Formats: sequence, C-alpha cells, structure tokens
Amino acid sequence: PLTSVFLDAVEGGRVEKIHVRNGALVEAGQPLLDLSNAALQLDVISREAQVSEQLNNLRNTRLAMEQNRLSLKSQLVDIDYHITRLERLVQRRGELARQRLISEADYQDVVDELDYQRRRREVTIESQQQDEVLRESQIASLEDSVEQLQRNLAIARSNLESLTVTAPMSGQLSSFDAELGQSKARGETLGQIDDVDNFKLRVLIDEFYITRTMEGQYGEFTLGGRTWPLRISRVYPQVVNGQFEVDMDFAEGTPPDIRRGQTLQTRVQLGDASEALLLARGGFFQDTGGNWAFVLDPSGSFATRREIRLGRRNPEYFEVLEGLEASEQVITSEYAAYTNMQRIQFND
Repeated sequence: PLTSVFLDAVEGGRVEKIHVRNGALVEAGQPLLDLSNAALQLDVISREAQVSEQLNNLRNTRLAMEQNRLSLKSQLVDIDYHITRLERLVQRRGELARQRLISEADYQDVVDELDYQRRRREVTIESQQQDEVLRESQIASLEDSVEQLQRNLAIARSNLESLTVTAPMSGQLSSFDAELGQSKARGETLGQIDDVDNFKLRVLIDEFYITRTMEGQYGEFTLGGRTWPLRISRVYPQVVNGQFEVDMDFAEGTPPDIRRGQTLQTRVQLGDASEALLLARGGFFQDTGGNWAFVLDPSGSFATRREIRLGRRNPEYFEVLEGLEASEQVITSEYAAYTNMQRIQFND
C-alpha cells in the first residue's frame, strides 16, 4: 500500500468489545475496538471533583468579595452621615462657645469626634482598596487553577474516549489481533490500516548499483500484457544480504486487481541504454566472485579456467568487461567442486 497507518493503544486496557475483524474494509472514524480501564475512569471522576471544588471556591470568593464591598460601602455611608451631622454640630457649637453659652470642652469634644470620623473614613477607603486588590489577586489565582484543572480534565476525558479505538483513515484493516478479555498495554500496536486504492512497490536491488540509484529514476514491469511505468520515490541506503531497497510509485495509476504482497518482476533504468557483452547469471558467481570462469573450448571436449572482469548487472545478466569474446561459451553453474582445477575434461 502507498499509505499505511498503524493503530496504537493510546491508553492500556482490557478488551471489552470488538466491532470488526482482521481484513475488514473500514471507514475513517469507524469504531474498531472498545477497551476498559478502571484507573482511567476513576482519574476522570477525581479530576471532575477537583474542578467542581475549585469552581465552588471561586464562587464563594466572589460572593465574599461582593459582601465585603457592600459592607464597606455601608460603613462609608454611615461615616459620611456622621461627618455631615458633626460638621453642622461643630458650626452650631462653635457659635455657642464664642457666646460662652457652652464650655470649650463641650465644643472640643464635637471637633474631636469629627476629626475621628474623617480619619476613620480614610482608613475605611484604604482598607476597601487593599481588600479589592487582594481579592482580585485571589480570584485570578483561582481562575488560573480552574483553567489548569479543566485542561487536565479535558486530557483525561480525551484519554478515556481513546479507549474506543477508531479508524484514522478509510482502508483495509490488517494485523489486527484482539480477543475479548485480552489486556492491551499503553502504546501497544493493535494493527494497521492500509490504503486499498493506492499502492507502491518495494524493490530489492543489488548493492552494486547503490551509488547509481537515486529518487526520480524510472522503471517498468509487465502485468496482464501491458507495460506499466514506475518511478523511484525513496531509496533506503541500508544493505542487507547484498541488496538494498527502493520504493517505486506507479507513474500512470495503479493497475487493477493488484494486491498487497504480490510479487512483480521489475526493470529499473539506471542510465542510458548501451551495447555490452553479456553473460547469463549463474551459481558460478558465488564461488568465484566474478573473477574467473571456465570457458568451453570450441571442440566442446574440455573447458579451461580464465580470468575475467564483470561490470554492471541485472537480474538476468552480467556485463563482461574483460576476458571473454562474443560467441564464447561459459559454464555458469556452481563451481564448488572445481575451485582448485584449471581444466575440466569432458568424457564422451
């Protein structure tokens, strides 16, 4: 498949319900599997309680702040009333004191009371301002705490929702192995979904060509009597067992009825076409490394060992650079029993 998406368990749990089976065609968002996780459910309940508690604290703080504001406002109204009354009283008693109708002490008592109420008003206003700053800071802190708890709760709920594993894309479900009651660990791969409409080829190429292979080069294969062009989209530089891998995309659409895992014989064009002397591939190469071969005498009665040098290669042929001439015949089978010989004699 051109695209495959792995299904991993975001949270671990016990398999409670299986909605589909391996190999099924699924649509994006379709439920595939239900897991249960008691610890995760309890975590969500605990976080919900924490959010509720903080919201309640926030409401109580705002209510206390409003009550205190009203109380201070009431005190200011009462103080202003006393100040107004005392200002009038000071004016009247001042006149009486000047006429010596009351004692100076009586007059001074009223003056002191007015001074007290004025200073009390200043202190009350200052207290109101400081209390407002303190309460606003407390509310801001509580609001930040509530927001953080709500974010944590949202993550916990999302993790809880992830216990229902859904298809991230439309395609065919594969490598899906789950049984009722089975435990799945967090991060465990549950399967994968393959795009059934678009495919790519994973091609093995001899390491001899690794320096000449690059993205954008073209190739082809034959299927159903038609030749389909290919284009190299990715080169994997790791060499394993003398071969490296490339990904090839279909340059003119995906052939009909192609299936995942199907084997195709491809031809990759690594350079311009040119004439060359070719030698069929065979088991001799594993025994000689392509450094020598047994060449048949024109009489056909014997073959002699000869040094050769090979160049480029494909799945069928080697390019001969030195040591052989056109029309000469070479033994290409395995040489395991003849590596120490210089000549092979054929008997009638």
